[in-house]
Amino acid sequence: MAERIEKTLFAAADKMRGAMDAGEYKHVALGLLFLRYVSAAFEAKRAEFAKDEYIDLEDPEEYEAENIFWVPEKARWDRLAANAKANDIGVQVDDAMREIEKSNPSLQDALPKVFGRANLDRAIVTGLIEMFTNLELHGTKSDFDLIGRIYEYFIGEFASSEGKRGGEFYTPKSIVSIMVEMMEPTHGRVYDPCCGTGGFFVQSEKFIAAHQGRVDDIAVYGQERNHTTFRLARMNLAIRGIFGDLRWNQEGTLTRNAFPDERFDFILANPPFNISDWNGEALREDQRWRFGAPPNGNANFAWMSHIHHHLSANGIGGVVMANGSMSSMQSGEGDIRKAMVEQDAVDCMVALPGQLFFGTQIPACLWFLAKDKSNGTAAGGTLRDRRGEVLFIDARKMGALIAGSRKQKELSEEEIAKIATTYHAWRGEETDAPYADEAGFCASVKVAEIAKHNYVLTPGRYVGAGAVEEDDEPFDEKFARLRTELLGHFEEGRRLEAEIEARLGGLV
Repeated sequence: MAERIEKTLFAAADKMRGAMDAGEYKHVALGLLFLRYVSAAFEAKRAEFAKDEYIDLEDPEEYEAENIFWVPEKARWDRLAANAKANDIGVQVDDAMREIEKSNPSLQDALPKVFGRANLDRAIVTGLIEMFTNLELHGTKSDFDLIGRIYEYFIGEFASSEGKRGGEFYTPKSIVSIMVEMMEPTHGRVYDPCCGTGGFFVQSEKFIAAHQGRVDDIAVYGQERNHTTFRLARMNLAIRGIFGDLRWNQEGTLTRNAFPDERFDFILANPPFNISDWNGEALREDQRWRFGAPPNGNANFAWMSHIHHHLSANGIGGVVMANGSMSSMQSGEGDIRKAMVEQDAVDCMVALPGQLFFGTQIPACLWFLAKDKSNGTAAGGTLRDRRGEVLFIDARKMGALIAGSRKQKELSEEEIAKIATTYHAWRGEETDAPYADEAGFCASVKVAEIAKHNYVLTPGRYVGAGAVEEDDEPFDEKFARLRTELLGHFEEGRRLEAEIEARLGGLV
């Protein structure tokens, strides 16, 4: 039911967009959805406070103490809804955004003020307000979970509409789910050095809720270079009730590290792939390059070194990377990879299926890094000593096209669970079955064996070929059938060749 609501709302919202660019429109739609959320949360708490005669309903501090944003009267949704068809509704919405920011310092400069622009059709603002007004809310927790899911769904759909550009601020849900399920961030400090719209934090919160944990047990840290994306992240987390330390870093994480002295228990990241202008020469002597200075022309290993540097004593990091990072030998990358393996920084490698990203077919993989593979805890248990070993998982054959899409794939919940359970079993966590290598899918490999492959970390090298699927067709019959099909293709090829030649001859 919830999924239908999300799809229906997005379809209606997207229809209103008309010719407006999706990249601009997302700020309009998501901004109004956020406004609907803060107003609904405020009204629900206000109704609750009204039952207590000792609470001043107009005291912002009462709401702040409950982690509820104070909404000034002129910014409340009911007022905007009543004026939805006014000629200056865009200006009224902009004023509402400013009032909310003024009353809630944690939202300062987070909300869009684009609704009063002359080039924004008033009918769009009116239509969205009326649509979100019809979203029936009762002030319960499930209402806010629904708004959070709608917000997340909208971000994903807008990212899809923007194609490759959308990949800069949104990591596909399948990839986020694999990483969170494998890493199990249920407590401690969680960090994303290029946090986009905050997808890893939201999925971590869902993971904790699904395992009956407490969201308060994690502390969230992130930095983001793009300011408009940074705003979306702050709204995304606010809707989920996640209050973290997010910082806008216009110089970029590698150039100006916003958290130079901090260490984190879990780091999840989807950094931009193969960035060449990352200021590598100026950062040549940076203390983060424990495994060797990354090449000036590619920041892939700078990101991984940054992440490993910031891990706590038992920390674990997951990074989405371009496939080339597993085998590249250019500009010293092979030496860095060798040092990472020999110093036991690499815990697990996962090869992903293609077509998981929006607007690009670039194949990707996941690196899982550990600060100390001799210890660690997860799910309340102690992990086994994994020094001298790396787990390889080849998930390239997994995934299926998303319904209605001819370009993008996603992994099923069962496939994600299989990948995560394999990793958990290998680490020594309590699972239904102990870890075992599976031809074509996973292999636990000693460093000495990896050295024989010149420290190339492509899982396909180590997991071998999977079992061939058997069928009941006898070999002789199958051979004859396939031979007949092949001869038929040859004959059809000759016919087409003759036809093309004949037609071309007629043109001379």
